[in-house]
Parts: sequence; C-alpha cells; structure tokens
Amino acid sequence: MGQAVVFGSVASAALIAGAAIGARWTLPDHLYAAVLAFGGGALTSALSFELLADADTYGGVWYAALGLIVGSAVFILLDKQLMDHMRGSAIGFALLAAAVLDGIPESLALGVGLVEGGGIALLVAIFIANVPEAIGGATRMREDGRSAKFIIGIWTAAAVGIAGSVVVGRLLLGGAPGSVLAALLGFAGGAVLAALAESVLPEAFERGGPYFAFATVAGFLVSYLLSEA
Repeated sequence: MGQAVVFGSVASAALIAGAAIGARWTLPDHLYAAVLAFGGGALTSALSFELLADADTYGGVWYAALGLIVGSAVFILLDKQLMDHMRGSAIGFALLAAAVLDGIPESLALGVGLVEGGGIALLVAIFIANVPEAIGGATRMREDGRSAKFIIGIWTAAAVGIAGSVVVGRLLLGGAPGSVLAALLGFAGGAVLAALAESVLPEAFERGGPYFAFATVAGFLVSYLLSEA
C-alpha cells in the first residue's frame, strides 16, 4: 500500500510540476520538443518491455492483443470527441482531459506492476512524459486568460485522481485473474500507443525537427535499461 502511494505520488507530481511551469512561462520550442521526444521514447519502451510483456505473462497474447485494440480505440474515439467539442478557449481543458484519459490506465497498470515488485521503468517513463503534457495544457490555459492559481489547482486535482488509480490498481486488481490483468495491461498499452502516435511524437517532430529523434532513442534506451536492471 505504501509503495503504491509513493509511486502514484511521484507519477502524478510530474503533472503538477508541468502545470506550474506552463502556468507561468512558455518554454522554447527546442527544449519542449526534447523533453516530449525523450518521454515518448521512454513510454514506447515501457509499453513494449513492461506493459505488453507482463500482459502476455499474465494471460497470454490474445487477451493482451484484445486489450491493446480496445484501449487504442477508446482513446482515439474519446480524444476525437474532446477535440471536436472543445475548441478555441477550451483547448487547454481538452488537453487536460486527454492527460487524464491516458493517465488513468497508465496508473492502473503501474499499480498492477507493483504486485510483482516491478514498475520502475514504467514509473520513470510516465513521469517524464507527464511533464511536457501538463506544460502544453497549462500554457494554453494561461494564454486563454486563466490564472496560475486556477491552472495549478485543476491540474493538481487531476493528478490526485491519477495517483489514486495506482492504489486502486495495486489493491483491487492485484489478485484478479490473469486474463483480466492481461486485458487491462493491454488496454493501457493501447491507450499509451495511440497517444504517442496521435500527439506526442508528431508534436515533438513539428516543434524540434528530425534531429530530435535522437532524444526519442535516448528515452527508449534509458527506459529499456531500467526495465532490465
């Protein structure tokens, strides 16, 4: 229980830190792109060597594959609805909702991973990826006239909910059947992969150019080494 609280707090603290930065400053494109690309690489590695590998171990490839497909479809459809209905001054809130949408399954998966004593690589990947995600959303809110107090407050509320998902994953899902765990981890992997393909990596390329792919490789390598440590 204590470890789940610590992991949840660390993972969600990145959202608060990113919101605090975005509420006050606009980062240079090259710095924002580097962090975004590094986080994208770390998440790609974590979903490959932690989420999907664990899903296969728990329940086999078919449950993992089913969860992957459903998770990606749910994220894509809900994210499209958010972007279609929340335009202009509401885009910052759409980015916040998208962060919650992929953050909850990530955190549930992190909690499940604690059952086997793992999760460090996934925790690091989530932390790194959450920072630019929150910076982007908070910056848009600031540009739309929201106060720093409001921005940090609403992102903190989201962070608390996401942190709670780690505890839920650890306590309620730790003893679930292997097929359920495999499907859940696959679902989380699908949501993460869809987010990476739809927004994270394209935005890093758009802001930083092709050479920032080196940051993606670096993030992948760091996460891979942590998963094998």
